[in-house]
Amino acid sequence: MNGTTHRLKISTTVAPETHEYLASLVESGRAASMAEALDQAVLRARSTDSMELLANDTAAYFQALSEAAAAKESHLEAAVAQMADEINFDD
Repeated sequence: MNGTTHRLKISTTVAPETHEYLASLVESGRAASMAEALDQAVLRARSTDSMELLANDTAAYFQALSEAAAAKESHLEAAVAQMADEINFDD
């Protein structure tokens, strides 16, 4: 986290295993402080929530497609897959 970021004060209690996890982040040098360790944990949780929301929205999109639109999506998927197979990443 950026040291110049304005921080808000909270006061709370956590489960012993949560405290141990946050302390391990600090002890291992992956976080500079308990506050930073908590920020990292929350950032990961928010990222997971965002990925889950995207997955749910994507599934809903495909479930709502008409048969014709689903066929077009399938054709596009096959075309993109074929193009990806033709890419040589070593060049």
